[in-house]
Amino acid sequence: MNAKQQIAEILENSGDEYISGSAIADSLGITRAAVWKCIKQMEEDGYEIESSKKGYRLGSSSDALSTSCIRKYLGDSAKRFSLEVFDVIDSTNTYLKQRAHKYLSSQDGKAVWHVAVSDRQNNGRGRMGRSFVSPSGSGIYLSVLFKPQTDARQAVSITTAAAVAACIAIEECTDKNPLIKWVNDVFIDGRKTCGILTEASVDLESGGLEWAVLGIGFNVYMPKDGFPEEIKDIAGPITEKRIRDLRSRISASFLTHLYEICNTPDASGFKDEYRRRCFLIGRPINVIRGEQLIPAHATGLDDELHLLVRYPDGTTEALNSGEVSVREQK
Repeated sequence: MNAKQQIAEILENSGDEYISGSAIADSLGITRAAVWKCIKQMEEDGYEIESSKKGYRLGSSSDALSTSCIRKYLGDSAKRFSLEVFDVIDSTNTYLKQRAHKYLSSQDGKAVWHVAVSDRQNNGRGRMGRSFVSPSGSGIYLSVLFKPQTDARQAVSITTAAAVAACIAIEECTDKNPLIKWVNDVFIDGRKTCGILTEASVDLESGGLEWAVLGIGFNVYMPKDGFPEEIKDIAGPITEKRIRDLRSRISASFLTHLYEICNTPDASGFKDEYRRRCFLIGRPINVIRGEQLIPAHATGLDDELHLLVRYPDGTTEALNSGEVSVREQK
């Protein structure tokens, strides 16, 4: 770690206690002037730092993402993950996909999950080739690379597991009650706060997955300039008020629960949780196929969490992928 990262870790671990500049300088073997310069750089990075004659401490709404802070909240489960945190990146999914074979081949039998988290993305991606708005200081843009114990036909279970893990993480860290819009969106108070994109490489001989990259974006706060015009009526933040370490706590909670769900042999528990949170069931919807909107009624979810729909002519279908929207009743 460089000096700035070391100072961030010192302040993150100090809680509400002030740490003097001289104490920081002595512990790192640098000058007080170098400490002051790092503090200013940290403030530019989004840290809220309070200073007094006693020294420095993080403010109550300081919420900059860092490796040390996420690891602190991961606790004993931190050993399960190889974690990289970036100020800015092209795309966390793209970064891990490009390194998938290298990372997984170097594990020496250890089932470590590789995680990339960024404060901002220049080319964030959503499903169906859409862009995912990823401004700095307001969201969590996180991807996980791992080798799933499932075949390609059941790959949708990775996305649904992530949706449940995201809901649990948000509930653990805030007072919000998130719901799921099949298949991969998390909503709070009627607004989309989280989107998920799963990409994978298939072994054509075995039908299994060589690796999967699960990407998730959380809209934690309202962006400084607001959401873009095209999504301002759809997207929303998890919370309006900045909360100390909230983004690191949500990241750690999400990773912990996703790991537990994906490594539990009996998947019935998380599937029941997904069904409980899926707000489409019993509602009129549109099945979206290209430019066509096909009216239907969402009747339930099957054992693989495919969406069961009934069309006006009485025919039924189990959707295993695709897009749907809520249809307003007249």
